[in-house]
Amino acid sequence: MLREMCVVRERWIDEREFEHAISVTNLLPGPASTQLAIYCAWRLRGLAGAMVGGLAFILPGLILIIALAALFLGSPPDWVIGLGAGAGAVVPAVAVQAALGLIPASWKRAEGRAKWRWFGYVTAGIVSTVLLGAWLVLVLLACGFIEMASQKKLPGWLKPGDRNGASALSPWPLLLAAAGTGGLAALCWTAFKVGALSYGGGFVIIPMMEADAVDRYHWLTAGEFLNAVALGQATPGPVVQTVAVVGYGADGLTGAIIAAVVAFAPSFWFIALGADRFEKLRTNPSPLAFLEGAGPAAIGAILGAAIPLTMALSETWQFFVLAAGAIALLLWHRSVILVIVGGAVAGTAAVLLGATLPA
Repeated sequence: MLREMCVVRERWIDEREFEHAISVTNLLPGPASTQLAIYCAWRLRGLAGAMVGGLAFILPGLILIIALAALFLGSPPDWVIGLGAGAGAVVPAVAVQAALGLIPASWKRAEGRAKWRWFGYVTAGIVSTVLLGAWLVLVLLACGFIEMASQKKLPGWLKPGDRNGASALSPWPLLLAAAGTGGLAALCWTAFKVGALSYGGGFVIIPMMEADAVDRYHWLTAGEFLNAVALGQATPGPVVQTVAVVGYGADGLTGAIIAAVVAFAPSFWFIALGADRFEKLRTNPSPLAFLEGAGPAAIGAILGAAIPLTMALSETWQFFVLAAGAIALLLWHRSVILVIVGGAVAGTAAVLLGATLPA
């Protein structure tokens, strides 16, 4: 849709520049679709255009998902709970489908001896998602740096003996310490990880959010988190908007707004600070090598996310809905939205017929 509007119809950007923008936004952490929309608007009207275009891209879906969060996290009637439980039941299958769709291109990019490293990165992503949860981001970063070192493409500030490397990493202890205090600081740290430190986009953010929102800070129950992910898939806009539901669970409307601002702010920063350097970044061997390590780890994280998401299901009928959703997605190749809506309808029907509500 962006290409049709910006390149074909309005001719704001030529085909080559648009392709380069796609390449670079896929190199950057955070939601690539959001960053591409911001870039197209920046190209047309500079920083002011980037702000207007970015907000226009984000706000409609964000308003809708916050409204739905208020409905699902309040005191909804039983049929609404069933709707959310049914939609959430198919989410593990959606995660698997998302990962399987990324594997062919990622595998093709691995060459020669990098093949075994590719398997190692995917395995690290799966294991860390299941066992480490909130610390998955560190594993993604580590895999990226390991691949850079393996290809001997470390940037100067990371090479041994470079004192600037230590200073570049110095904010991390402060961020981690702030997260440990809980409250809004912890919510900001969770949203920051989602918006600025997640590679692979989409479902790679799910295990990081789940570890914080459900296991560590108890902002949401496991069932409510499944509902949040389903809402993020079923509403327009990037999956990153799921963080607004987490924020709503943490501190109501204020938390939702803060989480959204923190999560999306890095996308604006990346474009404002680096859009005029996109061509150089696209051909720079260091970020390309980093993505060859972090990318497979992100795929593993998405696959691994299906495990805790499945474990969050508590009722037998939800597993039947999951099985039906998996068949529809993986064998019949139906659309994600259609499957989520089908799961929601099945959940509502199950509750109306007397099925037990999830705890």
